[in-house]
Amino acid sequence: MGYFLYHSIGTFPGKQSAVDRALADFTARWCAGDDGQWPAAMARRADFIAAWTRLIGAPEGTLTLAESVTAALYTLMRGLPERRLAGGTLLVAQDCFPSLHFLLAELGRRMGFALQTVAPTQGRTYVTDDDMVAAWGPQVRLALLTWVTSTASHRCDLDRLIDHGRRMGSLIGVDVTQGVGIRPYAAKADFTVGSSLKWLCGVPGAGVLQVMPGLLAECAPESRGWFSQADPFSWDLDAFALAPDARRFDNGTPNVLPAVASQPGIDHVLNTGVEILADHNRHLCALLLDGARDLGLRIVSPEDAAMRGGSIMVDLPSPGLIAFLRGCGIFADQRGSILRLSPGTITTAEDCHLLIAALAEQTERAA
Repeated sequence: MGYFLYHSIGTFPGKQSAVDRALADFTARWCAGDDGQWPAAMARRADFIAAWTRLIGAPEGTLTLAESVTAALYTLMRGLPERRLAGGTLLVAQDCFPSLHFLLAELGRRMGFALQTVAPTQGRTYVTDDDMVAAWGPQVRLALLTWVTSTASHRCDLDRLIDHGRRMGSLIGVDVTQGVGIRPYAAKADFTVGSSLKWLCGVPGAGVLQVMPGLLAECAPESRGWFSQADPFSWDLDAFALAPDARRFDNGTPNVLPAVASQPGIDHVLNTGVEILADHNRHLCALLLDGARDLGLRIVSPEDAAMRGGSIMVDLPSPGLIAFLRGCGIFADQRGSILRLSPGTITTAEDCHLLIAALAEQTERAA
């Protein structure tokens, strides 16, 4: 089996058994006839938060769970003081994850900011760092950066963009979803949103929101509940007080199961090491690039590894391509005419050669 879907749903050796064990342990504790259910569940939740905190080098107490990246961004946006955005501009690249753009377009109308969407230039399929800097002036109150894009695997230079944003006086957020777990990431922006899917090999529903202490202290989230209090068990309706840490971004009873089922994937990444996973990925990406060049395919990802995440994406408008590859035991996907190839920990060099041979056969058939 040739697995190239780490940009979508990642996997690792023994994943099913590991997730089965994690869920079985949760089930046994939850169904016990005693009073230990919630302490055990909260311990699993704390393990998940600690793993993510370690993974991105975040300060303690600055990270919490969210249902999705979109939900994490919404929670952050609706917690900001009005003065931060009203009357200003929010900057985002056109190749951000579309769900986030859908959200920001509506929030701009409701919160009184202008959404400025930066388009690619010079015929590229991705927005470059130069494109972002050219559009990023002092009018930008907040910039949302896509660390690695989902349609070209372009990886931005976060240090450069964050430094520029600081000079402009902007708040800076980063969506790390397509890069975390396959490239090292260190939390430096004002906030980070991400998912436990893809290279972290988790399940849906295990998103995260991380907010640096200075900004966190300013935020008063609109969505709140008993679990966003400093003392969750305070029932005094007139004495609500937000938690001093990232728990202020929580609301009602927390959803623990996605964290439980995602923990084995995060453990795999942490125990293996991101650099080791990245080295394996870079070797396989080089094979895919060589094969694509030999076939004369249009490569839409940056060919410079320093500007790329963990995927190679090529323009190949071939009807029935994914079904053909599936018939060869190769699993990838397409977005429009863009074939997305993401080799990970279970992908081998032989898989890459089989894929290139299959593409050569399909290309000959199409010709």
